[in-house]
Amino acid sequence: MDLLYFDNAATSWPKPEVTPAAMDRYLREIGGSPGRSGHRLSIEAGRLISEAREAVARLFGADDPFRIVFTKNATEALNIAFKGLLKPGDHVITSSMEHNSVMRPLRALEAEGLAVSVIPCSVRGELDPADIPPAIRPNTRAIILTHASNVTGTILPIGEAGRISHEHGLILIVDAAQTAGALPIAVEEMGIDLLAFTGHKALFGPPGTGGLYIKKGMEEQIQPLMTGGTGSRSEFEEQPAFLPDKFESGTPNTIGLAGLGAGVSWILAKGVDSIRAHEVHLTERFIGGLQEIPGVTLYGPVDPARRTAVVSFNIAGLMPSEAAQELDERFAIMSRPGLHCAPAAHRTIGTFPQGTIRFGFGFFNTPDEIDAALEAIRDLAHGK
Repeated sequence: MDLLYFDNAATSWPKPEVTPAAMDRYLREIGGSPGRSGHRLSIEAGRLISEAREAVARLFGADDPFRIVFTKNATEALNIAFKGLLKPGDHVITSSMEHNSVMRPLRALEAEGLAVSVIPCSVRGELDPADIPPAIRPNTRAIILTHASNVTGTILPIGEAGRISHEHGLILIVDAAQTAGALPIAVEEMGIDLLAFTGHKALFGPPGTGGLYIKKGMEEQIQPLMTGGTGSRSEFEEQPAFLPDKFESGTPNTIGLAGLGAGVSWILAKGVDSIRAHEVHLTERFIGGLQEIPGVTLYGPVDPARRTAVVSFNIAGLMPSEAAQELDERFAIMSRPGLHCAPAAHRTIGTFPQGTIRFGFGFFNTPDEIDAALEAIRDLAHGK
């Protein structure tokens, strides 16, 4: 039985061949530490990281690659943004569809004096941008939003939030863990000041990679989460103040960034619009099939254009964990049940505390796989 992998919202798999090939080449043929030596292998390692930085900047429409700071994941990037920028007495606005990578650091800062307002979203996970201005206070510092929910796939109105934030002199921080590589992102056009992304999902990189886009001038307002060796300005015991070194202490994950750079370059060659069109087609096919199965409850927008290729659903009479186990053991379908590290989102859509079954489609999934999954769900819903 062929394995059907529908857990791309957690980690994309398989990766394009260029990703492991780039990582293998670094380990076998280069191996040097970038910026820490002057020999040819160190220089070549530095070149790999520079190329990865340039590729990510191009993907996000950033005119300066040094605006891309590499981290080990989106969570670290968000912690740099929050803990380096926000102070006791500040106020921030966020949504009820956020992942715990946003909510947990905000709640930790709330205990230290940060004020947090959570705007309720609809039962489909949709945020009305008109609800943002009434939440703004004199001490509001930032608007913090996920680009798309990891539970329902619902795409939030980032462009409108960018306009509102800049009209009021606020900072817009975006969690793009689910959308980087899957949806077009133009940081300057969308008014994004800080964009956190991860490498192991739709960017087709390996785990342990990610980063933070920082708008020009914003780096002066943010304190680094960690300080230490950068390979630059080694004559000083103080942290460099320039990008990306201010936020990139310690030997970098060169093998991971080699893979990330290759994955992003592959996306740029394919085109985000082409990838998006394929995933919209798969999502539309799946949602249409789900709607024809009695006993199945679908969450999020029905229109695939208003969501990513992430679909949550439940089957009457089965707990999500039970259904996911059946899908795995009987049909070799890989999914993710539960709360998906986003309890606020599940409260919003009415599925707390049991959660949902989540399918996350990717570029390498096919229509035939969608049809096989629908047949399996139909069997479960009919008690077969």
